[in-house]
This record gives sequence, structure tokens and C-alpha cells, in this order.
Amino acid sequence: MNGSAWAAVSPCTAACVADDLPGAGAGPAVTVRRYAALVASLAGAAAAGKRLGEREELRARARSLLADLGVSLSCEADGLAVPVPGARTGTLVVANHISWLDVLALLAVQPAAVLAKREVGQWPVVGTLVRRAGTRFIDREGLRGLPDTVRELGALLRSGESVIVFPGGTTWCSGPGDPFRRATFQAALDAGAPVRPVTLTYAHHGAPTTLPAYVGEGTFAASLRRVAATRGLSVRVTPHSVLHPPGHDRRSLAALAHAAVSGARETVPAPRTPGLPSHAAVGHAAAVPALLL
Repeated sequence: MNGSAWAAVSPCTAACVADDLPGAGAGPAVTVRRYAALVASLAGAAAAGKRLGEREELRARARSLLADLGVSLSCEADGLAVPVPGARTGTLVVANHISWLDVLALLAVQPAAVLAKREVGQWPVVGTLVRRAGTRFIDREGLRGLPDTVRELGALLRSGESVIVFPGGTTWCSGPGDPFRRATFQAALDAGAPVRPVTLTYAHHGAPTTLPAYVGEGTFAASLRRVAATRGLSVRVTPHSVLHPPGHDRRSLAALAHAAVSGARETVPAPRTPGLPSHAAVGHAAAVPALLL
């Protein structure tokens, strides 16, 4: 259970995950080969050392890991197209969050720094990659540090670095879940950085599936076994039109991004006038709930 009243909570449980689909099984021999390929790829990534921090190297390693697991990847035309042409800053890439595979899929399309919960850095398979990608970790139950994280993200964006975030705050078995948390959108506003909404969808033999979802009390090992033992699994990365901060506050920008990711015609709130105080304008303790509003 989350220790903070402000922490994101998903209603999804292990019961949401499709675990026995017709035609899903890859068979023991295929599963063993996938594990062997995965181990070899991870060893290669470890041996790459500092080179793993290079964008093209990181992209190649992420693609290799997806292929090892038998997960096919597709993305429209120019990928995420970040940084946005003509922009003087990096891009805030915001996506829905379903699985630990999300990180691999996004890095395989467009390597960038990632904002992730602290536990991700310790996960097998993705932990090494996200650390080398320049990931900034956040403690979801210790949100007093959130204003500092927002300031750091703003500085990264101003420096030209693009950042991938999952503003839903937790994983859902499908779709974008509840409205996006707004704190990271403040970083885009502070930096004057464009926002690129992205939708991640998973399919099994072309039909939508919840099989890759990592939700509830399930373990990483169980999720990895389920993915490695499945045939015909694919992930699609769908980028949407860029959102530009002028004329918005974090509330309206988050709502627009959520609407784009969900494909819904949501009622987007008008920016507040005057806007909510930024994290720099309120006391440190008060800044946490203010940023989440």
C-alpha cells in the first residue's frame, strides 16, 4: 500500500492480467532460448560500459532486449521526433504506463532520460539501461522531494535534454488510467519546453491484450516469465501532436496530454488566471500538494 495520501493508486490487480490466452504459449524450448538470448544481451550491455550511455548504443540495446523476448515493436514514421525541430529546449515525452516493457519500447524508439520510481533502477533487464540513460529516480512515497525533482527536470529540459515521464504515477492494465498528475508538466512550463504525448498499446497476435501488464501484487520475475513464454506479443508506440506551453498552466497542459494519449475528447479545463503558484513560489511543504493539483 502506498504510504502517502498523494501517491497514485491503480485499481488494477493480477486478476486484470490475461495469463492463459489461446495460442499464447511459446513452448519450453523457445522460452529457454529467449532467456539465453536475454542473458547474452544483458552481458553485452554490461560489457559496453560507458558506451551504453550513447544514444544509438542505448537504442540498439533496447531493441535487442525486446527481440530477445519475442516482442515486436512498431512506431509511426519519424518516431517521437524529439527534440522538436526549432525548439531551444528538450522535449517532455509523456506516456501511459502499463508494463516494465514500456521503458524498453520508448528507449528503442527514442533514447532519452527517464523519470522513474526508485525501484526501477534495481529491476533486472531494464535497470541497467535506465541508469545509463541518465534516469532520474523519484521516491513515490517520499513526495517532499518532488519540488526539487521538478526543478531538476526543468533544468534538464532547458539544457536541451529530452525526458520521458509516466505522469499517471503508476501502472494500469490498459489505457491511460486516471487523469495525469501535473507536477512534471510544471517542469515543461518552467523551461518553456514542448510536450509530446505518446500512447503505448500491446497486442497478442494483433488483438489488444493485458498480458504484459505489471500491476497489483505481481512480481517482476512472474511478469518476465509470462512475457518470455508468449508468442505473437507486440508493442506499438504512437506519438501525438506536440503541445506547446504558452497559454496553458500545468492543469490544462496535463488534461490535453491525457486526452491525446487516451484518444478521448475530454473537456480540457481553461488555464487558471492567475495560475496556481509554482513550486518556487510556495513553501516547501505546501509545494507538494500544490504541484499535484
